Order: sequence, then C-alpha cells, then structure tokens
Amino acid sequence: MLKIGSIEIPSNILLAPMAGCTDLAFRLIAREHGAKFCFFEMVDCNSITYGRKKTLGSILKTVEEDSPIAAQLLGRDPSKMLAGAQEILKVTKAAFLDLNAACPAKKVVKKKSGAYLLKDELKLCAILKKLSSGLPIPVTVKIRTGYDKSDPSRIASLARRCQDSGAAAIFVHGRTRSQMYAGEIDYASIKAIKKSVRIPVFGSGNVFDAHSAKKMLDETSCDGVMVARGALGNPWIFKEIEHSCIRRAGLNLPYGTVEESVTIKERLRVLKKHLSYIEKYNDQKPSGRAGHMRKAALWYLKGFPNAARMRREISLVKNYEEMLELIDEI
Repeated sequence: MLKIGSIEIPSNILLAPMAGCTDLAFRLIAREHGAKFCFFEMVDCNSITYGRKKTLGSILKTVEEDSPIAAQLLGRDPSKMLAGAQEILKVTKAAFLDLNAACPAKKVVKKKSGAYLLKDELKLCAILKKLSSGLPIPVTVKIRTGYDKSDPSRIASLARRCQDSGAAAIFVHGRTRSQMYAGEIDYASIKAIKKSVRIPVFGSGNVFDAHSAKKMLDETSCDGVMVARGALGNPWIFKEIEHSCIRRAGLNLPYGTVEESVTIKERLRVLKKHLSYIEKYNDQKPSGRAGHMRKAALWYLKGFPNAARMRREISLVKNYEEMLELIDEI
C-alpha cells in the first residue's frame, strides 16, 4: 500500500483534478469503473478569500461513496493559502492537500500563481512550509519539468527543496509551462526527480491508455500515474491500467486495451448514467447544466460514425430529456 505522509492510498493510479471536468458526476462514474482515488476540481484561493462560498461548495460537493479524495489549491500568498486550505477542510475530509505549481494558463501565470511558482522557488517553498506546518493532513505539490525549458538537474534540485519544505509527495506533469499540453513528455526529468527525493513521485501527461501508463512507469521509475484527459469519456482506463500494472508485476492476466472491447451499447449506457448524475448533482442553472451535459456527451461519442452530424445535434440540446431522446436515436 502506497503512503503519502501518514495516509495510505488504495491505488497508484489517480484521477487528476481538471477544472470544469472532474465534478462529482465525473468522479462517481470513474469510481464505478475502477478509479480508487480521485481529486476534486482545483480550487482557486481567491474564490475563498473573496467569499465566494457557493463556488467552493459546488466544487467540493461530494457523497459517501466519493472517497477517498484529495483537494488541490491554487494561489500565491502563503497566509491566504493556509486560510483557504482550512476553509476547505471545514467543508470536506480531504486525505491530503495539493499545491498547484503546474497550471500553465495565461490568466493564472499573470497572477504569478500555478506554473509561475517554478520561477519563484522561494515563494513556492514558503507556501509549502506554511501549509505543511499549519494543516493536520499531508501536503503535496504538482509541478512541471520547467518553465521555459526542461533542465533535469534544476528540476531535481527544486523537487528536493519541495521535499525539505514539507511536501509529502510530488506530482509531475512531464512538460514545461511553455509547452502547455502539447509536445513530447520529458521522461528524463521525471526520472531525475524520482532519483533525487525520498517521497512518492507520480508522473502525468499523455496517459491515455495502459501502454502510455506503462511507458511512464518504466521510463521514470515513478511510484504512480495521474490520469487526466485520458479519462474523458473513457472511465474504463483505470481498470485497463491496473490490469497492465498487475501483469507488469508478474501475474498472468490478459493484456489489451479495455476501451477497445467496450461496445457502442455499453458506451451509450455509461454516458446516460453520467448524464443522470449531472442532472442529479449539478447545481448550475438549467442552461449551465445543459452545457455540461453537451460537453460530457461529446467525450463519449468521439469516434462514432457520423460524429460531425451528432456534434451538431448535441449543440442544440437544451435539457436532460432532449439529450436522452437524442442518445436513444443513436
């Protein structure tokens, strides 16, 4: 069993936090298909500081079966970050709290948060020290392999400083901030981080199936993987990777792509269940809820015959009932 600080986690395959995606409906479907540990969507510290409690409550909405789970916080001011983390813990029982030092979005970097902290090591370490000394749960950090360019030696040094500042684990997206979400994964830098620290290291980036997850594990020797975009419309990915990892450990289990064996009928059944969870748990206005349903439907229907026509029809759907009618026609 893998430990993050004093907390045992049941799997080394984690569902990453994705803003606007990994809400309660998404997580419940992922858990039903093999995800054993999930993150809430990222929380911006400013949304707590300026009293947007409704936003916080929506992001941190959960139910008993949505466990275990961790939270991720974005921000720059150490004191505000601690206050924000304490507010999160009033709302939910997170297993640990992750500091986001990886988000590459322009609006985030402009505020000197997210991946900008890779350029401001003193501030990054100050936040980690403040959080790890002030919270009753472990604190982790998500980073990238660099800001403008990869430098395995430098990022390994930064990882050691994060560890020494109180980080109980490190999550690494294998690209620089300037790469955003495109380009090759820098496995060498993740491997250098793993060699340089004593705490668990998780690799992230282009984990779209068992083969890419195995490549991440084999080339970096990291302790686990984070699945992000690979789970969009593909909740089966968690079992697929788990089976691959078990086989990698020497057990004789069938190996293949789980998603490829999922029938169209099964994909549509799971999509309908996902939509039912959105209808039940999403507290946006009807128009916002419908938009979320349209987005989820496009994830599952990607690659279907006549996909272009279906996208046009989905864009016109106004509510849950209309979406179900459209799926039944498919």
